[in-house]
Amino acid sequence: MVITEIITGKKHRVQITPIIHDDYRTITKARYFFNWKQEKNFEVYKLCTVTSNDILGLISLERIPSEWRVHIRLLTVSVENCGKKKKFGQIAGNLLTFAAKIAILEYAELACVSLRPKTEIAQHYINSYNMTSTGLTLSIEMPEIIHLINRFDHD
Repeated sequence: MVITEIITGKKHRVQITPIIHDDYRTITKARYFFNWKQEKNFEVYKLCTVTSNDILGLISLERIPSEWRVHIRLLTVSVENCGKKKKFGQIAGNLLTFAAKIAILEYAELACVSLRPKTEIAQHYINSYNMTSTGLTLSIEMPEIIHLINRFDHD
């Protein structure tokens, strides 16, 4: 998986790994928009470039086997990677793809990924990631999950 440096167009390989306890000291609401300490009881992963430990994005997941679904509880990029003046692109897409890959591994052709977005960003998820409105949540299922993985995962 890669992200793109917006100014130069340079591609940077990324890794998505579980948060470790010490990471919570550097994950502030000011930089990551949410109180991530509240997610300690869930699966929380960080996205960093392979050459740095700087956390560029975070995702909190909840597996719901009875519904063949991985639910994204929270997903964010760091404040400097948000909006029109962001440093790197494709961070959220890579995190969403990571959740989709987990869903495929867990639930195969029945896989589903869902999230409950803030109202103002819902249309972005629909337009950018081909998600579908399912009441209060957005979701992506097969075959769109495969298209998402093919778009973002080049490993």
